[in-house]
Amino acid sequence: MLKFFAAGPDVPVDTGSDIDGRFRHYRMRIIAAITLAYAISYMCRLAINIVKKPLIDQGIFTPLELGMIGSALFYTYAAGKLINGFVADHSNVKRLFAVGMLLSALCNIAMGFSTLFWVTVMIWGLNGWFQSYGAPSCVVALASWFSNRERGRYYGIWSTAHSIGEGLTFALVTALVAAGGWHWGFWGPGIATLIAAVAAFYAMADRPRTLGLPTVAEWRNDHYAPPVEGAPERGVFATQLSILAIPAVWVLALASAANYVTRYAINSWGILYLQEARGFSLGEAGVMLTASTLAGVAGALAFGFVSDKFFAARRPPVNLLFGVVEIIGLLTFFYGPEGHGWVLLGVILFGLGMTGLVTSLGGLFAIDICPKRVAGAALGMVGVFSYLGAAVQEQVSGALIDANMHMAGSTRVYDFEPVIWFWIGCSVVATLLATTLWNTKLRD
Repeated sequence: MLKFFAAGPDVPVDTGSDIDGRFRHYRMRIIAAITLAYAISYMCRLAINIVKKPLIDQGIFTPLELGMIGSALFYTYAAGKLINGFVADHSNVKRLFAVGMLLSALCNIAMGFSTLFWVTVMIWGLNGWFQSYGAPSCVVALASWFSNRERGRYYGIWSTAHSIGEGLTFALVTALVAAGGWHWGFWGPGIATLIAAVAAFYAMADRPRTLGLPTVAEWRNDHYAPPVEGAPERGVFATQLSILAIPAVWVLALASAANYVTRYAINSWGILYLQEARGFSLGEAGVMLTASTLAGVAGALAFGFVSDKFFAARRPPVNLLFGVVEIIGLLTFFYGPEGHGWVLLGVILFGLGMTGLVTSLGGLFAIDICPKRVAGAALGMVGVFSYLGAAVQEQVSGALIDANMHMAGSTRVYDFEPVIWFWIGCSVVATLLATTLWNTKLRD
């Protein structure tokens, strides 16, 4: 089993082959596969957000129980992202990615049959573990096939998968739930992800050196510093451990944790907020958050392009810009004038700024400041903090919403004010921490 997942050995560069043509061929297949397949598999972690109101209304679970179920995924995903980030640096990532998608899909299909609390917690927690195979595999592929001064753009393309996945969830999964009930909120994403797993397996490839190609940095002649001739080469595991001695990695991890609080707060509770506080229907709420995800696609692409082209691949100035846009969006969303237009403006600004920051804090900047051979470990280090933040958010938000909910006759009345300020405060902290990394050293 370990041999099945292990990366192939480095082989001598095949100078007689069309190296340029082979690179172009593999790079286009890989960026398409990791973007589209990851977007589809993303529905398998967000499905529960769409079915919260039906589950509450039918008396299957309370908001507090749903918070505990949701946090189970985030805790296992956090642990899995760290562990599997380290594993991905040693793995054939096309196999790791495809198997994770397959097992996550099966968990979602099982969720459509489960109404027992602790069984549901267990299944959703397993889903988080299998979901954690995805991002490290994709980031290792990006670091292996795209060089320093172009990586921001391609990472931005891959990051659109988050928003595309959210958009598919808010648009398609809400339609499935409205037409067929809450069970289809899990079955639909599960079936789609099974198909995507097979496609990704055949489209992706191992690292260039295992295929008789030079490293991408050598092919593009793109180094942050000139290679040192005769320098001793550290093993992969020793290099992975070396990132723990980089202070900026720890600051980045805390910034990402705070950022993920707000990111998943809107994903997890935004539908419920719009229904209960603004009087939107499920369909209207889904349309609003779909608009946010479309703006997120633009945000991911814009962050990579702007930081590569206008700031020479420096991310901190662009972090500050996108953080301010996100906070303005949140304030407009929650406290802007009444009316669908203002809510729409708020979610668009939020989606634009948030996804730009997720692109940077959630992985791209970590790859910049760590050795590229251990991109998976760098992502895992930041990822464990990110999803611990998301897990804490799920429990704190569920508890705050539950504690400030009361019955008026037969109607539930929600007071979202305390939880809103928790979400906004975390966005401010994330932006401030990210800005402190203004002059951080970049590494090949």
